[in-house]
Amino acid sequence: MNGDFYGYEDLLSEEERKTLLKARDFMQSEVKPMVNEYWARGEFPRELIGKFRELGLAGVAYEGYGDPLPRGSHLLAGMLAAEYSRVDASVATFFGVHNGLAMYSVYAGGDQEQRDRWLPAMAAMDKIGAFAMTEPLGGSDVAGGMRTTAKREGDTWVLNGAKRWIGNATFADLVIVWARDVDDNRVKGFVVETPAEGFVPAKIENKVAFRIVENAEITLTDVRVPEANRLQNIGSFRDVAEILRATRGGVAWQALGVMLGAYETALAYARERKQFGKPIAGFQLVQDLLVKSLGNITASWGMLVQLARLQDAGIFRDEQSSLAKAFVTSRMREVVAWCRELVGGNGIVLDYDVARFFADAEAIYSFEGTREMNTLIVGKAITGQSAFV
Repeated sequence: MNGDFYGYEDLLSEEERKTLLKARDFMQSEVKPMVNEYWARGEFPRELIGKFRELGLAGVAYEGYGDPLPRGSHLLAGMLAAEYSRVDASVATFFGVHNGLAMYSVYAGGDQEQRDRWLPAMAAMDKIGAFAMTEPLGGSDVAGGMRTTAKREGDTWVLNGAKRWIGNATFADLVIVWARDVDDNRVKGFVVETPAEGFVPAKIENKVAFRIVENAEITLTDVRVPEANRLQNIGSFRDVAEILRATRGGVAWQALGVMLGAYETALAYARERKQFGKPIAGFQLVQDLLVKSLGNITASWGMLVQLARLQDAGIFRDEQSSLAKAFVTSRMREVVAWCRELVGGNGIVLDYDVARFFADAEAIYSFEGTREMNTLIVGKAITGQSAFV
């Protein structure tokens, strides 16, 4: 039932393979038994954070931080993201926000003192991170229309505004807040250490996807942040875009994991479910759904393996991450629909898992740049013409 039909995992080193299997065992034994309950409740299983800490897989791709935690390639980091999503996309998002967006903001945007101050605790998961960019009235246009402001007063910055859809924000210790400097009109990054006066996160309720992720709407009212907490290597949104370029590929890996989880669940169901006196796996139209799903998975995996190699070589480009995000999430949408179709009426019941993959796929399809925005990035790169409005 393994969706790795072409053996891509064999590209990992022996040590990396052990790390991947460690994560797989953890997700199957510790996370899978509880995810449907927490998904239905719309709560994050905070009691798992201590076990995540013991697992010791945060900061895999950040050289020099968190020793003796295992180091690894971007290929390993991507496969880990897929492994988390293979069981639950919300738990994968918890890791993606903390280990990707938040940690990488400090790693790439902070100076050496800031990296040394925060990254070891984040790698050990003693401090949980969040990433606050999206705003109530700003999504795809946030680069040019960020409403959250920062005003410098001596050695202190005063932040005002609001953020929305911020994962981990209800319990994060460090929140990377992006704000527009009112003096030079450039976007800058600030590490807000919680709790902080004027920083109020409110959990977003009534979601139909990513229900385990505790997304929040954050209100910032005269939040005072020392200059020492301003990410020193961020001078404009161009620097922020470099962070998003790196993390966008992680979302594509997450989409791969959702496909794997839905496909493997549907395949197991097809082998067990009997109609007309035999398992439905023996019917042509059921096999057609499974093979189409496996084709999407295999093609997506191949694209992501090469993207990870480009990342490891330090030569990957923005449009390459964008193409992966746009392509893989589109294929994911097809796969979860086919798998839900295969499971029939049971495909809308949480007990059979496919419904959760089906719903969560919609969130992955939209965040970290919509398909349309990523298409325009790739379109500009291949034509030399910008179609952005």
